[in-house]
Amino acid sequence: MGSTPSAAPRPSADLTTRARTRDAAVRRFAADGMAAPLRAIASDAGVSAGLILHHFGSRAGLRQACDEHVLAEIRRNKATVLGAAGGPGAFLVQLAQVEGYAPLVGYVLRCLQGGGPESARFVDHLVEDAVGYLREAEEAGTVRPSRDPEARARLLAEQALGALLLQLPARQDHLDLDELPAWLRAYSERIVLPLLELYTEPLLADSTLLDAYLSARAGTTVPGDSPDRS
Repeated sequence: MGSTPSAAPRPSADLTTRARTRDAAVRRFAADGMAAPLRAIASDAGVSAGLILHHFGSRAGLRQACDEHVLAEIRRNKATVLGAAGGPGAFLVQLAQVEGYAPLVGYVLRCLQGGGPESARFVDHLVEDAVGYLREAEEAGTVRPSRDPEARARLLAEQALGALLLQLPARQDHLDLDELPAWLRAYSERIVLPLLELYTEPLLADSTLLDAYLSARAGTTVPGDSPDRS
């Protein structure tokens, strides 16, 4: 089963029993996978397994609550960085606090490793949220419009998730959440420069390939095929 995950940064006194249990479940699922026993989660949260069922109805209900919480945290942090209210200052703050995201990153990894309909739905929600905060960033003028917003959002999400699956040190049954923050910091420092460079200064020197592709499919109607890219 593995050792008990470290306590979450937020004091438990600030949380309701339900929220404390949910946060304990996020960390336990991240550490031991989505099959982690309810008794381990209950022990981490300082409650009984029966109380988990009282608050969430079932294991599936607990998983749904964890999914919703993690998705909301991702959505909030992405919107802060991409929106006009955040900008460079918010991005630098997030870099400074990158280790605090370790349980969320671990949870996302375990969701992907778990597979099945739940994993597919989780990814679909990530994409749906990405469409939303990218649209807000377009309106704020910090992100360029897309000819196909959903396709762009899915590509970005799948690239990021694929990198997690390839790179995160979770090939073993137990993921050490005490070691993950240092790895996450090193990983962030390795990818931020090339990512920002790629997104800010496009890899291709001109639009030759894009123009050729758009010309080849000129007879196909694609929603938003000619966005205002000024």
